[in-house]
Amino acid sequence: MSRTVLLYALLFLLGAASLTGCRCLVDEDLSDCAPEFDVDYELMLVTNLQTELETVLDVQTEIALSGALKESLQNVFTDFAHDVDLSFYDTAEPMARLEHMREIMDASQTSYALHIPGRDYIHTCVANLNDEAGVTLEGDEFCHTARLVQHPSVKDTVEAHTTGLFTARKHLDVQTGKDQTFNVSLYMVNASTSLVLDMSDAPGIKELRVVETGFADSFSIADSTYHFDKEQIVRTRSVPTENESERCFVSVHFPSRDIDPDTKVIIDTDEPFDTDYSEVALWEWRVYAVLEDGSITENLIGIHTPLRPGQFKMVKGRVHEDGAVTSEDKYVGVSVMLDWLPGKEHDLEF
Repeated sequence: MSRTVLLYALLFLLGAASLTGCRCLVDEDLSDCAPEFDVDYELMLVTNLQTELETVLDVQTEIALSGALKESLQNVFTDFAHDVDLSFYDTAEPMARLEHMREIMDASQTSYALHIPGRDYIHTCVANLNDEAGVTLEGDEFCHTARLVQHPSVKDTVEAHTTGLFTARKHLDVQTGKDQTFNVSLYMVNASTSLVLDMSDAPGIKELRVVETGFADSFSIADSTYHFDKEQIVRTRSVPTENESERCFVSVHFPSRDIDPDTKVIIDTDEPFDTDYSEVALWEWRVYAVLEDGSITENLIGIHTPLRPGQFKMVKGRVHEDGAVTSEDKYVGVSVMLDWLPGKEHDLEF
């Protein structure tokens, strides 16, 4: 074969190789086409769970209830991440996703050695989605449209979350030929509530149904903004207590509206849950008490302080013989309707 033919063959092969490009993921040995750099991930759990339990519950007489609540929320208020979803977006509009990978983290912090082409990225991370059936990551092909969306299980009724959800967003300037390490902190985006009802004055109540409303139905990762596009009813679950005359209900969901409408993920660890009183209720429990004669009393327990990301809010109340609920909490207002007839708006399973 002549030298000319060999030269053309070599040029052809080099051109074909340049057109194949490089798709570089975690643990691939592709150092020839992309720089290797480290990304350190850490879950930052900012919560008031212990403080709220100590403030609302009697540390002497209600220690068992405090322990039961901690146990029921152990997979929510945790700095442990099982799975992470990693996206790397172009910084130029329309900010399309350039790289995507899913990993099992199984730790509170870890480091990944990544191989992706050197350039500027907007990087987002979501943790603990695999076990959260009612929440999905949607619109994540582009940075500005990536959202965590909460889906109803029946009509407009959603199940309580079962795990703590964490997200992060960071600009990465990945440079070829330079050793780099980026630190990414993930913060919690959901919250929890608990309603404890004293039934001592209401031995004739056959059944209690407790749901909640007033919380966000989705969360935008790029700007840490919550959306309230549609009212959703959130279920609660009962936590067993040692006190036979006491009922405890707990739920996990997205936060409520804030007094300041631009609700963001809390990263200020000094006093992230301090707030002023709102003139209007920002979220509420709906308690339905079924009496022996079959009639139903509806209680709308409105809360006049916002529920923020990572926050745990507990309220104690007392149920009376007619099914009405009262509370001494100064941030709570209760509206009672006796002989309430259920409508068709929500699935309350009466």
